[in-house]
Amino acid sequence: MQGAVIVLALLGITSGGEALQLIHLPATSNVAENAPPGTLVHKFSVNLSVSLSPVIPGFPLVINPRPFTEAFKVNRLSATNFQVVTTGKERLDFERGPKIFDLQIYVKDDVGVTDVQVLTVQVTDVNEPPQFQGSLAQGLNLYVTERPNPGFIYQVEAFDPEDTSQNIPLGYFLISPSMNFRMSANGSLFSTTELDFEAGHKSFNLLVGVRDSGDLEASTALQVTVVNINDEIPRFTSSRRVYTIPEEVPLGTMVANITAVDPDDEGFPGQLLYSVTTTSSYFMVDQLTGTIQVAQRLDRDAGELRQNPILSLEVLVRDRPSGGQENRIQITFIVEDINDNPATCRKLTFSIMLPERAANGTLLLDLNKFCFDDDGEAPNNQFNFTTPSGVGSSGRFSQHPAGSGRIVLIGDLDYENPSNLAAGNRYSVIVQVQDAAPPHYKESIYISILTSPENEFPLIFERPSYVFDVLERRPAGTQVGQVRATDADFPQSPVVYSISRGGASPQYPNIFWINRKTGELQLITKADHETTPVYMLEVEATNGEDRSSVTVTVNIIGENDEKPMCTPNFYFMAIPVDLKVGTNIQNFKLTCTDLDSSPRSFRYSIGAGNINNHFALSPNTGSNITRLLLAARFDYSSLDTVWDYKLLVYVTDDNLLSGRTKAQALVETGTVTLSVKVIPHPATTVTTPRPRIIYQIRRENMYSPSAWYVPFIITLGSIVLVGLLGSLMALLAKAVYRHCSSVTRKDKKPLTKKGDSKSMKREAMVESIQMNSVFDGEAVDPVTGEIYEFNSKTGARKWKGPLTQLLNWPEPSTQHRGTAGEVPGSKHTGK
Repeated sequence: MQGAVIVLALLGITSGGEALQLIHLPATSNVAENAPPGTLVHKFSVNLSVSLSPVIPGFPLVINPRPFTEAFKVNRLSATNFQVVTTGKERLDFERGPKIFDLQIYVKDDVGVTDVQVLTVQVTDVNEPPQFQGSLAQGLNLYVTERPNPGFIYQVEAFDPEDTSQNIPLGYFLISPSMNFRMSANGSLFSTTELDFEAGHKSFNLLVGVRDSGDLEASTALQVTVVNINDEIPRFTSSRRVYTIPEEVPLGTMVANITAVDPDDEGFPGQLLYSVTTTSSYFMVDQLTGTIQVAQRLDRDAGELRQNPILSLEVLVRDRPSGGQENRIQITFIVEDINDNPATCRKLTFSIMLPERAANGTLLLDLNKFCFDDDGEAPNNQFNFTTPSGVGSSGRFSQHPAGSGRIVLIGDLDYENPSNLAAGNRYSVIVQVQDAAPPHYKESIYISILTSPENEFPLIFERPSYVFDVLERRPAGTQVGQVRATDADFPQSPVVYSISRGGASPQYPNIFWINRKTGELQLITKADHETTPVYMLEVEATNGEDRSSVTVTVNIIGENDEKPMCTPNFYFMAIPVDLKVGTNIQNFKLTCTDLDSSPRSFRYSIGAGNINNHFALSPNTGSNITRLLLAARFDYSSLDTVWDYKLLVYVTDDNLLSGRTKAQALVETGTVTLSVKVIPHPATTVTTPRPRIIYQIRRENMYSPSAWYVPFIITLGSIVLVGLLGSLMALLAKAVYRHCSSVTRKDKKPLTKKGDSKSMKREAMVESIQMNSVFDGEAVDPVTGEIYEFNSKTGARKWKGPLTQLLNWPEPSTQHRGTAGEVPGSKHTGK
């Protein structure tokens, strides 16, 4: 559209006229849908040119409407006043058609001065009454066979143009009440009496109404004819068998009306039904009226229609009742090609570089290689090219031959020519490709032609060297500085920058990036002053012809960006519940270092996990070493409930800063995790029923079913029980066999003499005491009733009180003594 306006404006200027203008345009107007022919859309006037030449008859006129329409035209009111009105050739449908039309109003006077303006027409919505579909809108004849019983006859269907989704129900009713028929609210027509053909019930005229939600109504006539026997085949009344239709007709367009009659119209009228027997997705037939409509897009320029534009259908007409007669007819449709595809180019912009000494006649571009027209037949698929035009192109470029699309050089492109320098040695050429057939669609092609100069001057940097400073905490993407190189050649070629050497760090092959176009030097990642304080770079610049390099020094300015690091980073400690306040827990100390901060700036604090503030760090500032102290005693009777503490220690390098300075300074914080387990008092008493054995166990750990001492205690208890039973059996045997020696083992040799009994017992007691190092439990001997201590880990025992009572006991055998009185693990001293 813009191309058309430019061409028309140029034509107006070249004709010599001035100031012919369309007044009140461009503008936007509204028109209601379904507006009748002659409805006013917009008024405008024409301001004549200085020559006062009148407007040519027939102008102004509407050209190039988008989308294409014939629904509007321009009427002349006077010599300078005009109006746009509707033509009635096309229905303006808000719901199913375009809602906005762009109309180009073109005016021309006698001397050739022109003007073009755009009028935008918006179709507004109007609440429309319901409409009956198909032939029902003009009235419908219903043929019903005679029937003895009342019942359903026909389903009346209408639609609301405002309801495009067909979701709002409509209400149907009979306008003229009938004793023989009734209609339901959903449009079903029922007979209420017997329809007897012989009784004279041959025809009924009904007026059916439909009402939408806005109380708008429509009506149609139904003629119900009662038929009898049907014995004649229908006969087609249409003599035409071949139809020519243009491509791209709107869907639903009626392209043929196949009609037939039933000879049984005297006493035996029939109702005809139409259908298509051949497979075709392009057309559909109204089964009641025989009207054939377009059901699919007819594109003559694509698919099967491009190869064969002829379509054949077989239409079947059958009369009713079911089992009646039928007839067939062959219909042929020829799809006619129209010019609906403009000439199109795969590429609309071209850039061409020419040396300044290029010879006249040099072919620059052949546009035929890029442009095509998809229309199926000539002349609709033919196109040509207009004469080249554009800034600076006059006398330099042309087409040879004319209209061929071959752009050639015909002028001088000397780079030093003053006229060429004034144009910047850059030329713009505009060529239009247009259809050969009406409506002559056009499209503009833009060609940019640039003259290439020779290289005369070297490429040099603005400075002999560059020095930049950057803080080490600056993030990736921070601009460090900018280098710039220039070339005195005109026009200057773009310079490309790159880092040819330097900039590596221990972690990265290069921590700098340079913008290839602007020379801006940026950080790829953070720089570390502690690792590398200075970088020496060599930056290279090239413009495709020359190269130059320069040295760039980047100083990394140190900042506080390192966190304090402490040893150990994690530690586990166990402390008794009654540890004294102020105690350095297990002599634990934390040693911290910081690569960029003095230990004097360290500040220590305990964060999460210090429940009830039992722990503290000393010193908490100004040192690289701090110790963990118990700051408050434990009270598990009322205050404390936690036995395992996980302390998160923070180490911050900011304790020497004032409060105001801290808000602006760079501060880093390290963390250390300490686990502290509190061990409760080892006092627990366990009792069992008689025979009474009391264990008093002191231990430092909590009970666990999987601990090593559980099977040991079970084994020890079993041994004691076996010993008790053995002692009872020995006493019973001694009473029965009073005069017999007590022999309980296979080895009958006594271990000691009778006179050495006392010494043996004393030595056994002494030996038991020597084996015991730590006795953490007490128990009562089930035989003697005496109390002894034992080690729960090794099983060693010792008697708690004097053993003088043992001297008064009857002298047991060696075997018996080892079972009842001997301490497990003790050594015998008898021989």
